[in-house]
Amino acid sequence: MLKVGLTGGIAAGKSLVGEMLARMGAQVVQADVLAHELMQPRQPVYEEVVRRFGPGILDRDGKVNRPRLAEAAFGNPAEGKASRIKELNQIVHPAVIKREDEWMAEVGRRDSGAIAVVEAALILEAGASERFDRLIVVTCRAEQRVRRWARKMKMDEETARAEVWRRMAAQLPDEKKVEVADYVIDNSGSLDDTQQQVREVFAKLRDEAGAKD
Repeated sequence: MLKVGLTGGIAAGKSLVGEMLARMGAQVVQADVLAHELMQPRQPVYEEVVRRFGPGILDRDGKVNRPRLAEAAFGNPAEGKASRIKELNQIVHPAVIKREDEWMAEVGRRDSGAIAVVEAALILEAGASERFDRLIVVTCRAEQRVRRWARKMKMDEETARAEVWRRMAAQLPDEKKVEVADYVIDNSGSLDDTQQQVREVFAKLRDEAGAKD
């Protein structure tokens, strides 16, 4: 089995590339989905996050309100609120990484020649890249991130720009990620252009997986 990390900055197009890889035959899991599962009531991660960040991050039904948690974690220097993103990551990352490893182990048991792809924004920031045989980094231009985030979150571009820059400040710049990537997907162009790049990368991954099998 070939273990592949798929990463990139906010709104770069990781999920799009992950969907393309899945359609081509890769097994794909999103770290964000795993984190969401771990944040459900009565889960240990949920309990610790609520203990640290307070009940103000919860909806009326007791579930974590992700925008509120993001506001508490990223802080607001203009209001004198320091960033606590490292604190949040220290709670969530170990549990997510453990779940990812369990998922990859299960994929390997089912198919020793599989390509197991973990899509996660903070693979490098979490110091978790050594767990993968190959690393794919997805990039695009900064203003494209803003427009995509605005569409995704249904907000105006000015608000989206502030949020994108706030989140980018907690991530490694693309230049650093590209330096350690095995493959880079430039998602700045057309959908067809991105698909062609993904197709070429997948062919190489398939050959590598076959060689390992």
